[in-house]
Amino acid sequence: MKKKDIEGHRILGVEAKSIAQEAEIEQGDILLSINNEKIHDILDFMELTAEEELILLIQKQSGEKWEIEIEKEAGEDLGITFEYDLLDKDKSCENKCIFCFIDQMPENMRNSLYYKDDDWRLSFLMGNYITMTNMTQQDIERIIEKKIGPLYISVHTTNPELRCRMLGNRFAGDVLEYINRLVEAGIKLHCQIVLCHGWNDGKELDRTLEDLWPLHPSVISTAVVPVGLTAYRDNLQPILPYNKKSSGQVLDTVEAWQNKCRAESGTSFIYASDEFYIVAARDFPSYDRYDDFSQIENGVGLTVQFLKEFEQAMTMRLGTEPAHNRISIITGMGASDIIQNLAGRIEEKYHIEVNVIPIVNRFFGESVTVAGLITGNDIIGALRGESLGAGVLIPQVMLRRGEDVFLDDVSLESISQEAGIDIKAVNVNGQAFLDAVLGIA
Repeated sequence: MKKKDIEGHRILGVEAKSIAQEAEIEQGDILLSINNEKIHDILDFMELTAEEELILLIQKQSGEKWEIEIEKEAGEDLGITFEYDLLDKDKSCENKCIFCFIDQMPENMRNSLYYKDDDWRLSFLMGNYITMTNMTQQDIERIIEKKIGPLYISVHTTNPELRCRMLGNRFAGDVLEYINRLVEAGIKLHCQIVLCHGWNDGKELDRTLEDLWPLHPSVISTAVVPVGLTAYRDNLQPILPYNKKSSGQVLDTVEAWQNKCRAESGTSFIYASDEFYIVAARDFPSYDRYDDFSQIENGVGLTVQFLKEFEQAMTMRLGTEPAHNRISIITGMGASDIIQNLAGRIEEKYHIEVNVIPIVNRFFGESVTVAGLITGNDIIGALRGESLGAGVLIPQVMLRRGEDVFLDDVSLESISQEAGIDIKAVNVNGQAFLDAVLGIA
């Protein structure tokens, strides 16, 4: 049956030795209600199953309905997975943003890479950024009633006319109205601004920050990140990439606002992504200027945290003997100078050779320099003819979450076989990096 043909939620799997298995719940059964409450989505399920005493109404595959009483620890998981992760159809994006990365993807990739999600529930559960253009009044009321937060908001600009143009949506101009309503209800928010040169930087960035800063501390933080531009922009709005000069101008604005915010509240509030500092060839801010690193998943402060972890690890590993005398490291062009510097320090201290291989992104275009968008085929090409040593290290972010597969569906195993050498994915953590280079398990 299709989702619309059933009243409840079809169970896809039951964990072995779980509460659900003990209650004889099976794959293919349908969950109709919990404690006589219908379940709209995963948030309802999470809230209802947090209780210690539950009454589950289950429709078996035979059509028979079972009422199952369960006693458990508060918050203990039932061990059920569902056909739909959200137990409801997730909300897709209704915008046509001038900077949308998905619109700049090459053809013939897996379907999931072309899907544009814009679901506030995924914002709460996974930290996905949402534009709020597809939210209903019922959504807002539910968030306020249930005190759901923090949420992650793609603001880009608070200028209504400009936001409508940038998002390609005539209903996109009321973002500040939505934000104010959530703030008044005590909902915590993190914001991001994808900067497009000549569009929402300069005076427009100042305007946006003038609107957001008075909403602190409910608006906890705001990140500015540069637009990502690939080689596949035919028939799309022309946008100039940020260069050294324009990146420096963005940082001048950010640093002026940071000084103001820290003077008034002790927090930086506004943070620039690492990419701006790399392109502008400027030193990164000190560790404390990133406060709680709340925007690190957005590429904000990741380098500073990594370097601090590396320094601590160098102290911890005094006198350590490396397990080999040569190893190779793959990285994106953006971080290559940083990794090369660390490699030099490792070579000097531990007397091993560290071969750093920066990968030029031929798949998306050379303007894409971040490691997370490197593809398997580009790596295969770069490894040919290299003296790789005992193995090759890559950052974990190059792989699809939970799988050893790159964006172009090339597997890590296939590259290892072609190169004839072990390739290991390493977490983006300074200590994990040093330990992997030295061959410490």
